[in-house]
Amino acid sequence: MKSMGEMLIREVAFSEIVMGNTALVRAMVEAGTRVVTSYPGSPTPEVAEAIGSIPPEKRPFYFEFSTNEKVATEVAYGAGLNGHLSTVFFKSVGLNVAADTFVQLSLMNIIGGMVVVLGDDPGANSSQNEQDNRHLAMMAYVPVFEPSSPTEVYRYYKIAAQLARDKAMPVILRMTTHVCHAKERVHFDAYRPSPLDPTPRFDPANGPYIPIASAVFPMKRRALERLQSIAALADDADWHKFIDHGNSELGILTAGLPFLSAMDALQSASRKPDMLNLGLVYPIPRKAVASFLKTHRRVHVIEELDPILETAVRTIAQEEDIAVHIYGKTITEDWIGEYTPDKVKRILQRQWPDLYGETLQETPPHATQITPPVPARPPQLCPGCGHRSAFYAIGKALQEKDITVADIGCHTLGFLPPYRIGQALMCMGASTGIASGLSLFQSERKVIAFLGDSTLFHAGLPGILNVLFNRHRITLIVMENGTTAMTGHQDHAGSGRNFNKPTDAVSIRNLLEGMGVQYIFETDTYQQAVLTDLVRKALDIDAFSVVIARHPCMLKFMREKRRKPGFQRMRVSIDASVCRKLYECVARFGCPSFLREADGSVRIQTDLCIGDGSCVQTCPAGAIRKPEIVPSSEAS
Repeated sequence: MKSMGEMLIREVAFSEIVMGNTALVRAMVEAGTRVVTSYPGSPTPEVAEAIGSIPPEKRPFYFEFSTNEKVATEVAYGAGLNGHLSTVFFKSVGLNVAADTFVQLSLMNIIGGMVVVLGDDPGANSSQNEQDNRHLAMMAYVPVFEPSSPTEVYRYYKIAAQLARDKAMPVILRMTTHVCHAKERVHFDAYRPSPLDPTPRFDPANGPYIPIASAVFPMKRRALERLQSIAALADDADWHKFIDHGNSELGILTAGLPFLSAMDALQSASRKPDMLNLGLVYPIPRKAVASFLKTHRRVHVIEELDPILETAVRTIAQEEDIAVHIYGKTITEDWIGEYTPDKVKRILQRQWPDLYGETLQETPPHATQITPPVPARPPQLCPGCGHRSAFYAIGKALQEKDITVADIGCHTLGFLPPYRIGQALMCMGASTGIASGLSLFQSERKVIAFLGDSTLFHAGLPGILNVLFNRHRITLIVMENGTTAMTGHQDHAGSGRNFNKPTDAVSIRNLLEGMGVQYIFETDTYQQAVLTDLVRKALDIDAFSVVIARHPCMLKFMREKRRKPGFQRMRVSIDASVCRKLYECVARFGCPSFLREADGSVRIQTDLCIGDGSCVQTCPAGAIRKPEIVPSSEAS
């Protein structure tokens, strides 16, 4: 197979096994998308990886990682106003950040068209919640396509892009985690490159683009009329799939990943219901749904998260006076988590016990199910991570009564043992605001907030400004590692490079000084004693103080180092004759490279140790030897 980048711009029709995120990029290419923006986050980071695999000189559109999702939405919107088909993609909770702009998009006449790609996350695989963004789409009057497979990702993006262009409006493609990451063979159409027309097409006459009181009602009326036109198109379009099992008694209405789960769950059913899989979930295709309801006596609505389809289906049944028994969510667990095949089967068994015969048991009573015990595997910081040295050093400066407020990033893991730093967490950039509130009406307990450097640029600046403006007495520790490490090492404003080329790095210290912060301390986190001392000094100041705790992400650093000629592996070792079994390395520093044996001795897990040496200074007995080159016989 040719490289991914070559595949994505191949001009002849072909088929290839790809994940949903990759199929999305090919669809962008074929649809003539001209501007793509994002802020990194799961489950969509592979979209940017696929874009990055296309040589810049051959890439048919402009792409950038913006400073946050709101800005990314605004850049894409601006491009759409100028006549260029644009797309913005982000994670589920990214829509919260973009909401202030997003909810007004449907009011505007976006002459180039705009597609909003959501990576929703049922099951909260990589999110702090599992919100259902269909609610926001309904509030904003933006239609929603929901693919169930990589093939449908490819197909529905092209449909969404064409609609967005034809109707001069935004359209959502709502992908979920396992649709983003699922793989299948997708048949791609031919790609006919067309030169970019740089002619600016923005014209205020296409508006209005200023939503003042006198214009809002006409703009809202236009948004509703566009939505109704999409609903009318849906009635006759092939945006849904009917699976005919010849069962006029039972029917399943579903969309997205739950469709595939239901297909799997029905493999063992004694009789199979007919199925209607919707591609457009908002506005719901009324004619197709009404027809399905009229031809089945019992219909089960299978959908993840909230009963949005279920509510719409019940409304249609009531308004059309259709005699049908509709099943949906009945217990709390139906609202929670992903609809895997096992879960869908349990739901069907609970409400339609006759579907699988007389027994509800998933395995025969006499069968012995052998499930080997699986030990818990909590997330942890990588070997050599500068955050580990930071937490180890900072912990020595804190008192038990002090309050620590975490933020989003790798450093969020500081709340886990052995560090237990970070007692409250909300969303990106919230730590300084929360810490400010916690600092009110008290003087005995110090309040310390944490921010990663990428989060600082993303959403941290307003909170810092508020601290200065309202003179809150807190200490902020900026965990600077030079990258957006948590989602795959994407660059940010302080990295010295954007997605496309080198750029001037924004100095965090200069930025803070320019904002008026008077007390700023900084050091490398591997200088643990220095960091402990600086945190103590910062906490003693009766005003806003900042400590910049800096060290490059070692996972990224080591990957780059291994690519260089002459690289030699390093690792530390334990001098058993010196070790006093104090377990500072295991119990307080907590590097996963250290393993405590059954006899009480400590050994190094050689496959994990990267030889960074940050641990050497932590041993009170001096039993950890400085890093040495790994013999060539063991290096592989």
